[in-house]
Amino acid sequence: MYFLARWLINIIALFVVIHMVAGVSTENWQATVVAALIIGLLNAFLRPIMLLVTLPLSILTFGFFTLIINAFVFYLAAKFVKGFVVASFASAFWAALLFSIISFILNTMLKPGATFRMSYFRSDPPKRQEYTGVIDVEARVEEDEKTDDKLKLKGGGE
Repeated sequence: MYFLARWLINIIALFVVIHMVAGVSTENWQATVVAALIIGLLNAFLRPIMLLVTLPLSILTFGFFTLIINAFVFYLAAKFVKGFVVASFASAFWAALLFSIISFILNTMLKPGATFRMSYFRSDPPKRQEYTGVIDVEARVEEDEKTDDKLKLKGGGE
């Protein structure tokens, strides 16, 4: 059941990508379904090996190379599926990025027991006494005990 849910999420994400990214298209809905399956299988089996092999490069680029690997997997899926077309590697890059974002959001929303809560905190400003015709200036003077003692020695203060 979990596999079918993930596959359905991939199909939805791929459908959105096809309609939003120029250079990515399918001939029919069957090609979209098969392409989503192939992308899922490549992500499950080939991508971890590629991440392991390119780990030093990923560390050196602070993880940016992972996006390149995702684009390569997306581009490779187009080579396996007849009717699924990715025009260029740049199209594959943007498609893979959008595909990842959409599938992440859908997986998060459909996870069992997932709840969403939005909250914000706002503090009210302190109440002030209103004066008319007066410029409002706030200041706070803090005195040290040392400064107080110096004033007393010089004869100033109380």
